[in-house]
Amino acid sequence: MKKFFLFLILFAVSTIAQKKIDNKGTYLAIINKSDTEEEVIRKAANIIPTPQQYEWQKLEFIAFLHFGMNTFTDREWGEGTEDPKLFNPTNLNAEQWAKNLKDAGMKLAILTAKHHDGFCLWPSKFTEHSVKNSPWENGKGDVVREFINACRKYGLKVGLYLSPWDRNNPDYGDSPKYNQYFLNQLTELLTNYGEITEVWFDGACGEGPNGKKQVYDWQAYYRLIRKLQPGAVIFGMSPDIRWVGTETGYGRDTEWSVIPIKLDSEEKQKITNDRNSLDEIYKPGDMTDYDLGSREKIKQSDLLFWYPAETDVSIRPGWFYHPSQDSLVKSVDKLVDIYFNSVGKNGVFLLNIPPDKSGLIHDNDIESLQGLKRVIDKTFKKDLSHSSKVKVNDNQKTVSKKTLFEKDKYWIADDSKNFNSLEFILPETVSFDVVKLQEEIRVGQRIEKFHLEYWNGYEWKKFTEGTTVGYKRLLKVDPVKTDRIRLTIDESRLSPTLSNFGIYKLSK
Repeated sequence: MKKFFLFLILFAVSTIAQKKIDNKGTYLAIINKSDTEEEVIRKAANIIPTPQQYEWQKLEFIAFLHFGMNTFTDREWGEGTEDPKLFNPTNLNAEQWAKNLKDAGMKLAILTAKHHDGFCLWPSKFTEHSVKNSPWENGKGDVVREFINACRKYGLKVGLYLSPWDRNNPDYGDSPKYNQYFLNQLTELLTNYGEITEVWFDGACGEGPNGKKQVYDWQAYYRLIRKLQPGAVIFGMSPDIRWVGTETGYGRDTEWSVIPIKLDSEEKQKITNDRNSLDEIYKPGDMTDYDLGSREKIKQSDLLFWYPAETDVSIRPGWFYHPSQDSLVKSVDKLVDIYFNSVGKNGVFLLNIPPDKSGLIHDNDIESLQGLKRVIDKTFKKDLSHSSKVKVNDNQKTVSKKTLFEKDKYWIADDSKNFNSLEFILPETVSFDVVKLQEEIRVGQRIEKFHLEYWNGYEWKKFTEGTTVGYKRLLKVDPVKTDRIRLTIDESRLSPTLSNFGIYKLSK
């Protein structure tokens, strides 16, 4: 296997190569049977996120709010036969939701506008199974609007979940009829409430009253979303954002955003340089394997595209609020660990916080959220390597680290094997137990393997290692005390890049 070594800074006779973002990569690439392994790797290394995917990745930490009929029946999945009069929050306050999510450091919130029971949190014109037939606000209320208004007030971006599975609708299972109903509801949500950043679908599907399983028209759904909300990303059953594969919040140790898929000959004919051409051929499938994007996987594929992971988990055992789970809210330590294994493993952390029957987020949930925010803020407040000097390989010239990570610029390694390490020389001895690495994903994801060492006064000692980096990699390590750290990129797809490096002390 061909290896390329390090990283970032090009020293050509003591000079540093610094590049501005040029976005010259591609959003997708066809893999031909005649392609050599080197050609496949080159294509993979130059796949980049769309602008919408990149902006979404930068959100890092986002919220889910499961709220609806199940909140009042104390269930996770409703039957669809529930009386709308059961929905009656006594003190619904969406601003309380938004303020606490914002205070926790979240950047976007997603509301379950309709879950599998088919009950709609907005007064849909296309069903009677909605808030318009509930006693809440005398049938004049609109939870979706209150939620979105609150998000706007507190500076949160907005996402909406609309369940394709609908256990209330009599046309479910009559695929053409139900697909039109679903498109009608999507249109309501995507035209009446302003900008939507994320549209969230899961793949739940069952038989309708006619005994037939519903066939979702995903392509029609995509077309409508692209038309009505061209800036939105679609989660789950689309080629924009993929489910990480578990509901634990933990990402893979090796989390590639460049993902391969197989195509038949007809599908290949439909692919063009336009990223949206992928919408027309994409078939939602299983993306839960531990290995999704290795060299072995990509060389066996027909198409490569940027498909990042969203890692979801609930702050409670269930997704909807249950009084019996008030004492089972995840601890601060657990949430911190999930943060390091989601945001810190090239993913976006989607944490569910379900409002209770009164329409408020419970105090126990808020306490854990606030604790997580305190730890994250204190930990990453000070980069202990901020004032360091940097030496590439054994070159005796150094450069200030501050100049390496200027905004909208990145440093890229020569593709020579002679350039393989970066040494950070600190002005004083420090103790740290957290390391942060970030690639410049706007030119691709490339790092395959790296390791870190510290100088103990006599020799270099390895203290951690890893595989992929992607948008962000966070590593918790045993405490290290040193004034010199060396990062080595052992394997990479073409010349690796880096946009950030930092060391920190975990605060509790």
